[in-house]
Amino acid sequence: MGNIVAIVGRPNVGKSTLFNRLIGQRKAIIDEVSGVTRDRIYGKSDWNGIDFSVIDTGGWVTNSDDVYEGEIRKQVTIAIDEADVILFMVDVTTGITEMDSEVANILRRTEKKVILVVNKVDNHLRVNDAYEFYNLGLGDPLSISSISGSGTGDLLDELVKSFEKQELEEEDLSIPRITIVGRPNVGKSSLINALVGEERNIVTPIAGTTRDSIHARYNKFGHDFVIVDTAGLRKKGKVTEDLEFYSVLRSIRAIENSDVCILMIDATNGIESQDLHIFNLIIRNRKGVVLVVNKWDLVEKNNKTTIEYTEAIKKRIAPFNDIPIIFTSAVTKQRILKVLEDAMQVFTNRTQRITTSKLNEFTKEVVDAYPPPAYKGKYIKIKYATQLPTHAPSFAFFCNLPQYVRDPYRRYIENKLRERFNLKGVPIQIFFRKK
Repeated sequence: MGNIVAIVGRPNVGKSTLFNRLIGQRKAIIDEVSGVTRDRIYGKSDWNGIDFSVIDTGGWVTNSDDVYEGEIRKQVTIAIDEADVILFMVDVTTGITEMDSEVANILRRTEKKVILVVNKVDNHLRVNDAYEFYNLGLGDPLSISSISGSGTGDLLDELVKSFEKQELEEEDLSIPRITIVGRPNVGKSSLINALVGEERNIVTPIAGTTRDSIHARYNKFGHDFVIVDTAGLRKKGKVTEDLEFYSVLRSIRAIENSDVCILMIDATNGIESQDLHIFNLIIRNRKGVVLVVNKWDLVEKNNKTTIEYTEAIKKRIAPFNDIPIIFTSAVTKQRILKVLEDAMQVFTNRTQRITTSKLNEFTKEVVDAYPPPAYKGKYIKIKYATQLPTHAPSFAFFCNLPQYVRDPYRRYIENKLRERFNLKGVPIQIFFRKK
């Protein structure tokens, strides 16, 4: 199972800055105004070879003072439900606030591991001020400064202690796991019902009516796989804000445990930023992907042909857009089997092993056709290539000066690899290494 870490705390304690530090990307919009983390945010991180996903709950506060408290309580409860470890962040410059105590009250009742993180500790006086937080009754506070990064190493050491080095779970790996992901209400359950041919899920046109992710062993039309509907949520009475939040959380787990993801989008809305988030998450996890544009029967065909629509999508998801894109209607069952066939093909593409001799033949050919440009007057010679023994396709090209191989050349090699060996729908990695 993937390890999930959630960062909770009231606005402005520095959750987003820590989040960015952990995932090594400036993904959140950081601003001085309270509660401006606009984006719904999650990312992958790893420390000492242990991977985990990080979720910044700051993205879920609706911006008005009166709902803050309720919203934060809600976030904390969701984080407790869904994460494996909770980082509770407080701010040394304000001391313990009423809201901090409230959050601590909720967290003290959970079985989950909670790490109390005191932020903005960037001088000696503040180190002493941090002791006040022992009063929250959540054990030893860890002092950090998320802006300068001091203390984050210790925090990470503490964090991954609870995730033992992940042993590969011995599941029946020969059976592909196909997961259907997408925002609430794009028709994920209808697709499963159309495939499995029985009403397994409650499908009503309210966003988020499916109560939990549903697994179905599928054995029909000569295919055999496990299909997972990550629909979403268990608790009634959540506002739409949380719905998205929940479906994102659920998708993270499901994506991490799958081989191929079928990402569904709603034809009437086009591809939206939330869809791109999920797409990027699939890529970050290096899973196979098939993009399904559902509700195609509701789109006016005259002005938007499939070709135009496909091009528009490819632009949005670039650079990695070598993926199957299928237009369906789960209601009329149009092209439903095509979705399966493509998903199975992507699974095959993702699990293929390319022999070293074939790869070297390929390498010689593409390198002779277009050798890597010289860099600082030095010539780069690519000697040979091999596929690495990883679960998702990755290739090592051995050369004399790997540090001088530039991105455009890496893209050239990737495009040629995709042309030659069928890698449609599969994110790949290319490494240049010294022999």
